Amino acid sequence: MAYTGLVGTPEPGDTVILNVSALARGLGTGGFALVVVLPEALPADPPPAPGHLVKDRYSPTQTMVLGVDDQESEHHATLAQATGIDGMPVLVADLHSALPAILAGIRAEDPELRVAYAMTDGAALPLPFSQAVAGLQEAGWLADTLSVGQAWGGDHEAVTVHSALLAARHVAGADITIVSQGPGNLGTGTPFGFSGMVVGDHLDAAALLGGLPVAVARMSNADARGRHFGISHHTLTAVGRGARPGCTVPLPDLATLPDSVAAACDPDPRIVAEALASQRAELAAHTLVDVELDGLFEALEGSPVRLSTMGRGLTADAASFLSAAAAGRWAARALAG
Repeated sequence: MAYTGLVGTPEPGDTVILNVSALARGLGTGGFALVVVLPEALPADPPPAPGHLVKDRYSPTQTMVLGVDDQESEHHATLAQATGIDGMPVLVADLHSALPAILAGIRAEDPELRVAYAMTDGAALPLPFSQAVAGLQEAGWLADTLSVGQAWGGDHEAVTVHSALLAARHVAGADITIVSQGPGNLGTGTPFGFSGMVVGDHLDAAALLGGLPVAVARMSNADARGRHFGISHHTLTAVGRGARPGCTVPLPDLATLPDSVAAACDPDPRIVAEALASQRAELAAHTLVDVELDGLFEALEGSPVRLSTMGRGLTADAASFLSAAAAGRWAARALAG
């Protein structure tokens, strides 16, 4: 894999120097041979351009970009004055794989809503790594993308989640913004050692700016790891313990799932109902809302990009995608009043 904006465009026969560390370890997401340099075909120096934000800082592949609120940006004056996001719903998810499912839920209620995506730097740093984002933008499901922190490559570049949310509202004109890390979630199996722990911080940022913080519950009905069955410990920790009280946590009302849909899934997503009922107490500091599921499975089937979480598709882990879609549905309804 070559990021051509950084290293140029390799041609057949070119000598390349590769980073194969993740490939050699057999990792899933990120297990690629990455082109570091074309030593015999170096790209031309970029022409002078505005912008002084350095991302992926002090690594050999650091890149300089124009920040949306950079002093040289046409939007600097707007963002220098902006202090809030006018009640905009901000859906914060742990996993990148939730993005298309959230959008399916939003569009099931109102396909005309303008939705932005802020990709944080907990996983992949280059936004172009995400095939899902490319497909969602091509299909018109995503209006704008913002790369946050050390991440780069979005339609707009932001320094913090706060500035990304302000830009989503006042520059991109978003009705709703979705925040999540890029592909490649990092976890160690310890209570706080996972990159999604920042979900709590991002929900707090949305609240601070006068938005409507909505936590997307990470769920699974197929993950063999007990800590992720039902509501994942990532959500129970990052939202239940890490976020300030007062967020909204939509949860899928599995009792409203049609029998025909459940029969099409293996395993049946309703098997998490008992676990979910007992886990709700760990999110008691927030407002839990049950969202009916009628039509959401069909909306998910209409996604323009492949639905996949930890290698499992829609029918193999339906609870995961239904939970994200339920959050999207709830946020769209909140806008409608």
